[in-house]
Amino acid sequence: SSLPLLCDSPVTLMSDMNSTETDVPGSPNRIGDTDGGAASPPLPRPPVNVFFGPDGLRAIWGIGIFLALVEVLRYCVVPVVGTLVASSSGSSGLIPPSQVLAYTAAVLVCVLLATWIMAKIEGRPIAPYGFRPQRAVRNFCAGLAWGVALLSLLIVVLRATGLLVFDARLLFGGSIVRYGFTWLAGFLLVGLLEELMSRAYLQFTLARGLSGIFRRLFGAAHANGLGFWTAALILSFAFGLGHQSNPGESPLGLLSAGLAGLLFCLSLWRTGSLWWAIGFHTSWDWAQSFLYGVPDSGLMIQGHLYATHAVGRPYLSGGLTGPEGSLFLMPVILVGAGIVLLTLPRTSSGYEPASAPQPSLH
Repeated sequence: SSLPLLCDSPVTLMSDMNSTETDVPGSPNRIGDTDGGAASPPLPRPPVNVFFGPDGLRAIWGIGIFLALVEVLRYCVVPVVGTLVASSSGSSGLIPPSQVLAYTAAVLVCVLLATWIMAKIEGRPIAPYGFRPQRAVRNFCAGLAWGVALLSLLIVVLRATGLLVFDARLLFGGSIVRYGFTWLAGFLLVGLLEELMSRAYLQFTLARGLSGIFRRLFGAAHANGLGFWTAALILSFAFGLGHQSNPGESPLGLLSAGLAGLLFCLSLWRTGSLWWAIGFHTSWDWAQSFLYGVPDSGLMIQGHLYATHAVGRPYLSGGLTGPEGSLFLMPVILVGAGIVLLTLPRTSSGYEPASAPQPSLH
């Protein structure tokens, strides 16, 4: 009976020796130790740069610097223009062409210069801010045509329902041409200014920042779309609220301005540029103010072709706000959205993330 024990004992002894060997700390044969030594401590995370992220200058700083630049430039430029151009519209309450041309051109220069400075600081070309050259002339001309066409459609509806009355024709002969082209130039400046201020650098940069947040929260699948349209909602209704100081403006008119801003953002999303929106904005305002002589967000200009007045309930006729204060504008905006979707080819996603630019001041 002792023979099996004598035979088994050397094997057992060798097993114990091998077990002891593999349990020695630092041994290369130790189970779970692949690098032959103690586990390395975790590497410390690099410090977060509060000014620059993966896409360059962080959006919050870019927006703050841009707005500060615009205000500083306006503070320097606009008072100079004020000394040269009378700012009063007189007892008639009508805005003269010289005032619109001078003040709008001055502020437009400020916004353009601020946009250019930000492009240099961020090391980006200016094209992503809504100035892509592809199909620029074609989209601008299409916007011009659709703006006057849809405004005319709204005027026809208001007149056919008895909500708008044409009183008289006010201009004849050469005055029509002179005022017509003067106001077309004026409203081109207005369209450029309002689109650049609301939907150029600010839209691009806010969408970029929000896309980064959504990417961290939900992944990359729809981050760019969520960022773009969240920025579009914020800036479009900020654009609408910016009209609240206009005399005769109404809550419905402010809502309409915000929805028009979303229509322009839809064209930006489709094409990656603001040219269609600038054209539409220009001819829409021109047709309201000059061609049909109706208030534009509560404002009236000197030198309009027809004298008109609204009758009936203001939420239907627009009242002192003009056609933009009418509920009939809502289906017209929907028609405009359909036109954008059907006539503007999808050439861009509105905001396209690029490799992080290098900050530059020259």
